[in-house]
Amino acid sequence: MVTRFWKQLKRPIMVLAPMADVTDAAFRRIIAKYGKPDVMWTEFVSCDGLCSEGKKALLKDLAFTDAERPIVAQFFGSKPENFYRCAQLAQELVFDGIDINMGCPDRRVEKQNAGAALIREPKLAQNVIAETKRGAGELPVSVKTRVGYDTDMLDTWIPQLLETGIAALTIHARTRKEMSLVPARWDMVSRAVEIARAYDSSEDRTLIIGNGDVTSLADAEEKVRQSGADGAMIGRGIFGNPWFFNREKDVNTIGIEEKLSVMLEHTFLFAELFAGVKSFDVMKKHYKAYVHGFDGAKELRAKLMAARDANEVARIVKDHYPNVAAQVMG
Repeated sequence: MVTRFWKQLKRPIMVLAPMADVTDAAFRRIIAKYGKPDVMWTEFVSCDGLCSEGKKALLKDLAFTDAERPIVAQFFGSKPENFYRCAQLAQELVFDGIDINMGCPDRRVEKQNAGAALIREPKLAQNVIAETKRGAGELPVSVKTRVGYDTDMLDTWIPQLLETGIAALTIHARTRKEMSLVPARWDMVSRAVEIARAYDSSEDRTLIIGNGDVTSLADAEEKVRQSGADGAMIGRGIFGNPWFFNREKDVNTIGIEEKLSVMLEHTFLFAELFAGVKSFDVMKKHYKAYVHGFDGAKELRAKLMAARDANEVARIVKDHYPNVAAQVMG
C-alpha cells in the first residue's frame, strides 16, 4: 500500500472536501492563506473528459499552487482504462495523491455509472481502483464514498474497498438515497472504523475519514474523538468561512469589514483565474455565505447577486463600506 504523505500527518487529520464549483483554485488559495487544512482536494474532474478533446478546458480544474500542498486530485467516472490514464496525468502534474469519487448522487454523474452508482457495482469499483493504482506510481490512492446506496451497506461495501489496499477512505455518513436530507450519522463512521481495524490493525492500515454535518473545528475534533476516525472532512462548513481550519482565529470575532475584504479578494482572484472559462455567477453562491448576520446584509446581498463582474461587486461594497473597497482596490 502506498501511503506517502498520509502517514506523516498528525491526527486528527482535517481535510477540505471536494465540491463542484465551490472548492475551485480561487477558493482553495483563499483557504490556504487564511486557514489551511491538513489536506486539500480539487473539485471532482471527469476522467472521460480528461481523456477526450475537452482535456484542455478541464485542466483548469486541476490547477493548484504549492501553498495548497498536500493536495489530492479527485476524479470521477466508471471506465478503468480512463482512470489509469488520469492517474498518470496526476503524476505528471505532481499531485500528492489521487481520490476516486464513489459518492456523488448527481443524476448526470450516475448516468455515467459513476459517483454513488459505483456502490452498486463493487467489482467495477475494485477494477477502477486497481487501474488507478497501476497508473499512480508512488502516489497514494484514496476513495470518498457513502455508507450505502438505498440502505446501510457498510458490512459489505467497506470490506470490498479495503481489499484494494487504498491509503484512505472518506465516509459520508448518509446513503445515496438520503442525499443531505437527513442528519449525518457518525455512528456509522464508528462502525466503518471498527470494520477497517478488524480487517487490518497494522500501522499501514487504511485511514478512515468521517464526513457530514461538521459545523466547526471543535465539532470536527469531537466527532473524530467519539467515532475513533483518523480525521474529518469538511464541506458546507467552509462556505463564507475560509478561516474554518485556523486554530488561532475565532470566526465569531471576525468583523464585517474583514469578512467583506476577504470576499472581495476571493472575487478578484476568481475573475483573474476563470475569466472566459467559468460564468461569474458561479462566484455568487459564496456571497450568500459571506454576507449574512449583520444589519443591512439582505440588501447588500441582493445587490451583489445582481452584479455582473468583480469591479461592480467592489463598487457595491464600497457604497456600503468605503474602507473595505479602499483596502482591496488600493
